Amino acid sequence: MRTILAGLAISLFFILFFPVCLLLLLLRKVNRRLSSRISQCIVRNVFRFIMLPGGMKRIVVGLENVPKDTPVLYAANHRSLLDSALGYITVPNLTGFVAKKEIARIPFLRLWMKNVNCLFLDRSDPRAGMKVILTCIDYIKDGYSIFIAPEGTRSHGPELLPFKDGSLKPAQRTGCPIIPVAITGTDELFENHIPWLRRTKVVIEYGKPVYLNELPPEIQKHPGAYIRDIVTGMLQGHEALRTQK
Repeated sequence: MRTILAGLAISLFFILFFPVCLLLLLLRKVNRRLSSRISQCIVRNVFRFIMLPGGMKRIVVGLENVPKDTPVLYAANHRSLLDSALGYITVPNLTGFVAKKEIARIPFLRLWMKNVNCLFLDRSDPRAGMKVILTCIDYIKDGYSIFIAPEGTRSHGPELLPFKDGSLKPAQRTGCPIIPVAITGTDELFENHIPWLRRTKVVIEYGKPVYLNELPPEIQKHPGAYIRDIVTGMLQGHEALRTQK
């Protein structure tokens, strides 16, 4: 029943908000920031609505760590296709997400993701990947935060995959803070028993800002391992949070 209700909610969104999406694309040509703000507000509330029948209870920790007056680079572990939805629901600032290019094949979803400054990454093409990173740098300079998964793909085991140094280049080039993000439980909502949704608690934790230019030179050269260690440490406390009543 949860899966059917969530599917109906998504279908209603596609049907009812298609004209709104087109209007926001036109507004984007005149006032990109206003279009992005309205689009993110709509997407955030739609995801909240979809997650209600999906049975997701979210626990959000550490939002006070996110600076309110400057763009940031969110660096999160990646467990599920629903990580982005959880991010949209919880991020406090105007944010674009880096997603795999396969999502761009869904026409209506692609339009909405364009409205909220998402970028599509071709993981098989290093040159295209570098172009995405350069665009992330431009977005941050324009005042938009970026949410990225430095593992590059979903990790299914207890150990996180290596965090790619290149994914943190936007922070190195702009001087913006990195916010480590730890996510637990999103794969238990859907991926672990496709195609059914299951009720579960998910945790998203925002860590303290990391300024790469304040770190020792040897860490600045390879920041991926450093941020990965922070996220790994954050994850260790999540099971206790999920078992609390």
